[in-house]
Amino acid sequence: MLSIKLAYKNLIGAGLRTWLNVFVLSLAFVIIIWHKGMLDGWDHQAKSDMIAWECGGGQYWNDKYDPNDLFTLEESHGILPQTLKELETKKEATSILISQGSIYPEGRMQSVLLKGIDPDQQILDIPSTKLKTAGSEIQVLIGEYMAKTNRLKKGDVFSMRWRTSNGAFDAADAVVAGIFKTNVPTVDAAQLWLPIETLRQMLDMPDESTILVTRQISENHPEAKGWKFQNLSILLSDVDKMIQAKSISGSILWLILMMLAMLAIFDTQVLSIFRRQKEIGTCIALGMTKGQVIRLFTIEGAMHSIFAMIVALLWGTPLLYLQAVKGITMPGDKNTYGITIADVLYPSYSLGLVASTCIIVFITTAIVSYLPSRKIAGMNPTEAIRGKIK
Repeated sequence: MLSIKLAYKNLIGAGLRTWLNVFVLSLAFVIIIWHKGMLDGWDHQAKSDMIAWECGGGQYWNDKYDPNDLFTLEESHGILPQTLKELETKKEATSILISQGSIYPEGRMQSVLLKGIDPDQQILDIPSTKLKTAGSEIQVLIGEYMAKTNRLKKGDVFSMRWRTSNGAFDAADAVVAGIFKTNVPTVDAAQLWLPIETLRQMLDMPDESTILVTRQISENHPEAKGWKFQNLSILLSDVDKMIQAKSISGSILWLILMMLAMLAIFDTQVLSIFRRQKEIGTCIALGMTKGQVIRLFTIEGAMHSIFAMIVALLWGTPLLYLQAVKGITMPGDKNTYGITIADVLYPSYSLGLVASTCIIVFITTAIVSYLPSRKIAGMNPTEAIRGKIK
């Protein structure tokens, strides 16, 4: 307790030098928590949106289906086995049939993916009920980005061409039955959603599907020959890799801030030891061991982090709370980013994040404070009182 009291008085007595170090350290505190909170919030929002709009609780893929290889679409379809049909009958899953095609809005050609889905499905947030509209043209559903890039609006009619399972090309007019807004580009960009039975007739693929999206998130799932189950860890792996990459690049920022703060504390400790030689010598002469003096200076340095936590709490809490409530609006057209990102990002702060940041900064500060304090061990008390270091 004596060392803590002395360390506190010494820091307060140092005046402006102490508070400048404390402010720089508090800045590092707030930026570390803010940056990590932004990434955690983005990660949570992106995964929630992808589960709601695309992944569901998991998917069964036809063995030949590869979303990264469009050439596999011609063969990656088949009739669901009985075990999977039962899931669809119970409304616990919904089939999606995928094929390539082309559209010709206003005489322009655009390659697209044709995706058939059950208009009555309730697994995904795609508003497929809009596909129930009656009409002589093929009813299609598109996203806002698709509508914007092709200058389409609800009710517009355009020509559409596709290739059947027999290799023959066919064409017909399609009408935009509805336009939906989503943060997931993989269900919007260059994609047309059609009633699955209509697409099956167009492609001459009765009862066939490419993927089956399930409702329940579960590790237990029935096996099906010719179909492989993809759990959420696989379906969301791209998001995990993206967040991990952003975390690594963001670490460089707070590492620079930490180094600046630690350098300031290190220099302060070195200067303090140099200027307080007589005080150190007197303390040793009066009975304090060199180890106790080293501990005193280490506590002084580490106490900077305690003060920084308090200062960061005073000015950082209102700022972080405001951003958590208001969020941060993403600039420009987010659909051009090519990644799942909301219009407004809301940071996600946790007690574990704050606690781990405090512990890391405290330990780092203590180590940096201890290093120059070791010089005290080589002091001769008599020469230290005279103001000279041996």
